[in-house]
Amino acid sequence: MNKKFLITFPILILALLVFYIFQVNVLTRETYLIKSYEKKLTQLSLENETLKVNFSKTNSLVNLENYLQNGNFEKVGQVKYIQILGSQVAANR
Repeated sequence: MNKKFLITFPILILALLVFYIFQVNVLTRETYLIKSYEKKLTQLSLENETLKVNFSKTNSLVNLENYLQNGNFEKVGQVKYIQILGSQVAANR
């Protein structure tokens, strides 16, 4: 019995040590990935905020007024509509 114990105990300790090293390696890799993903998420959030601000600036009323003034548009004084008589409408038969 003592001989079996002396043989199996070191094998068991070695197996547990290998398992521990494997678990520490997995834990370290997953921690690195989480930090990497959090950094990427922060970067994307900041980029999203910048894009929102740029979108707001681009679509502001001041820019619209400048676009209309520089676009050779004219103000309409009076709107005239075309009147079509009921007998002159083309029909698809």
